Amino acid sequence: MANRTQIVCLHEGERSIDPIFIRTLLKALDPKWIRPCTSGIIRPVDCGGRTTLINRMPAELRLCLAMGGNTTLMVWADLDHDMANGDELKAKFWAVAQADGISKQEFDQVIFAFAKDRIENWIQLLLSGRTDESQEAPRLNAGRPVAEAARELAKRCKSGAAEPPLCPSLIWSCQNWRSLVKRMGG
Repeated sequence: MANRTQIVCLHEGERSIDPIFIRTLLKALDPKWIRPCTSGIIRPVDCGGRTTLINRMPAELRLCLAMGGNTTLMVWADLDHDMANGDELKAKFWAVAQADGISKQEFDQVIFAFAKDRIENWIQLLLSGRTDESQEAPRLNAGRPVAEAARELAKRCKSGAAEPPLCPSLIWSCQNWRSLVKRMGG
């Protein structure tokens, strides 16, 4: 086991609910390569808007790679109406990373989680069993439902539950997480 283990999570928004969702989800998933899961293991980084997030990603990836060990960069962003799917937004990240000298092999180590239209849609789905990704779910300010939804997602991930069906952006994001789990040896 490496002596430096951390998941760095870049996300949109300042003072948003994203860090609550991210921390709760990752702690509940309890990946074996970050045990014990102490407070400094998951580091959310507020990046403001999407453009700032995209531009900041190459430098943060370099920092993660320089740390070595099992340091992982996750990027959490909203798939706004100008993006059809996660692959389209990921291509925007790749274009900026490539222009900044990031290799494809380095870029492929980043784990992307893109919520359509925003993370509140995932929370709505996880708590009620339904959401409409073509509409923005109501904004949340309270941490309790956010944490509850994150724990529900972790429970579903661990059990492989298929019902109720996940929304397309959550399926896409979960596939990225599964690729990290596989790469890290389960």
